[in-house]
Amino acid sequence: NLTATTLRNIIGDLELDQSLTSRDHINTQMRAILDEATDPWGIKVNRVELKNIIPPRDIQDSMEKQMRAERERREAILQAQGQKESQILVAEGEKQSLILRADAAKQASILKAEGEAEAIRKVQEATAEAIKLLNQANASDAVVKLKALEAFQAAADGKATKIIIPSEIQALAGLCASAKVLLEPDGKELPKG
Repeated sequence: NLTATTLRNIIGDLELDQSLTSRDHINTQMRAILDEATDPWGIKVNRVELKNIIPPRDIQDSMEKQMRAERERREAILQAQGQKESQILVAEGEKQSLILRADAAKQASILKAEGEAEAIRKVQEATAEAIKLLNQANASDAVVKLKALEAFQAAADGKATKIIIPSEIQALAGLCASAKVLLEPDGKELPKG
């Protein structure tokens, strides 16, 4: 009777899961209580071994449902964690892709700007070289005026709505008109316009 009562008390203090998995704990507590109770009769209890715990059928059904629910909960947690890690990896991949595209666009803009700057520099160097050569050749006033006319022609390419003509080019206009008359094939003056 003492053993049955002691066993009920020990198991009553435990959770159902603990009562099924803590045999060593139950055995140790029962041995201590039984040894204490039998000590006045000169009996020493050295070992108590609990063979099997068989709960009633309705408790077994409840335990099965609980274990099934626990397995389903763990499965849901693992699926959620896997999905979360997958989304994190996809987002990190998209982030890296955007960073690389932005870096490529930046490098392309830099290279384009450097190319345009180099082209401008080359044009300016060529212009400077042309001016230098003109100065070295001691160009006559007529050559300088001809160059001014070429520059004027480039400025007046049909897109300008107003043109201001410097006085040097006005003098050159008379020279051009006389050159036109000389260069006409039939010797007649070309119609104006």
